[in-house]
Order: sequence, then structure tokens, then C-alpha cells
Amino acid sequence: MNIITLHDTLPAVFAGRQPTHSEIWQRDVTFEKGKNYLVSAESGTGKSSLCSYIYGYRNDYSGTFAFDGKDIKTLTIEQWCSVRTHHIAYLAQDMKLFPELTALENIMLKNSITHHKTVQEIVEMMRRLGIDNKLDTPVSKLSIGQQQRVAIVRTLCQPCDFIVLDEPVSHLDDVNNLIVAQMVMQEAKRQGAGIISTSVGNNVKISVDKEFKL
Repeated sequence: MNIITLHDTLPAVFAGRQPTHSEIWQRDVTFEKGKNYLVSAESGTGKSSLCSYIYGYRNDYSGTFAFDGKDIKTLTIEQWCSVRTHHIAYLAQDMKLFPELTALENIMLKNSITHHKTVQEIVEMMRRLGIDNKLDTPVSKLSIGQQQRVAIVRTLCQPCDFIVLDEPVSHLDDVNNLIVAQMVMQEAKRQGAGIISTSVGNNVKISVDKEFKL
């Protein structure tokens, strides 16, 4: 997958409202593999919706999303499985961790499918984020910031063309924010992937090629 495009796209919940100054909704937008993008927005303007549409969680929108020119509403279940396993790595805002499983078990749920990282590489990522002592701790017993770091490691455990991050550092301090940015950019560079990150304001430290105001 080389290009994600939007054409005249608008969440259904915004239908009938007065036109906004959004640089995403009801515009022609292109995200290119290998480039980094920041979508900055206030709460309630559709940033999580944007990520959910790209990942295929939701399709309650007008207009078009396309992968390499193919309308994503035409993709089959099998094609979506391929997209989510090989082409798009996604960090949801609510992280979607399993609270009863340990930190490592949550990560290995994905990595056992993709076989993208060794256990040693996973432990090293967790060490960089200061949570290598939480490998065997149930996620329900972790702080929200620790959970976010677990979810970020899990996100990076797959091959991809795009890394889509919905408010990836909302619960992190400046030190871990910078470490996450370095890890994400290193993985994207290694794979030649693009990064699409959302943020309230501009607190994501990933260097970007283009910023959109949502």
C-alpha cells in the first residue's frame, strides 16, 4: 500500500452542519507511504473517527476513502485481515488492551500472528520505555501511562506501510513522549512506512512532513 486518499469525506454525524475550516473533511487529501503526518484537532472534531475509518472499524461517512485508488468500502473481510496484518499498524485512543492478560501476553497476541519481533526485541522496547519490570503484570494493575506504553509496543510488532496513531502520548510525560517518538520513527524508517498521528494541540514529538488542522 503506497497511498491513502480521501475525497469529499465527512463523518455522518457532521452531515448538515455548516462548512468548517477543516483541512481533512470535505477535501481531497493524500497520505503517502514514507511520509509523516500530524492531524491536530480539538476534541469532538473527528480525529478518532478518521483513524477508525482508515482501519475499517467504522464506515459511517460520506465521500471516499481509498487504498491505492481502491474504495475501502469494497474490501472483503479477507482483504481487511490482510490490511490489518501487513499494511496498517494502529494504536487506538482507548488502546484496546485485555485487562486480565499481562503486558507481555497482550503484546504477544499480535506478535504471535505477525512474528515481526523477537521476544528479546520486545523486552528491549519495554526497557526503553521503563516498563520491562511489568512484563508479567496484568494490564489492569498498570497505570494508564504504563498501559499506553504497552499498547505502543504492541502496535510496532507488525509489518506495515502506515503506522496510524490516535493520540499516542496523551498519558505520557515529556521523557517517554520523546522515547515513543524515536521508537516510532525508527520503526517507520526501517520499514519505509508512513506515520499518521493525531493529537489535541501539537504535543506529539514525531517530526512531520505535513500537518493538517482538523
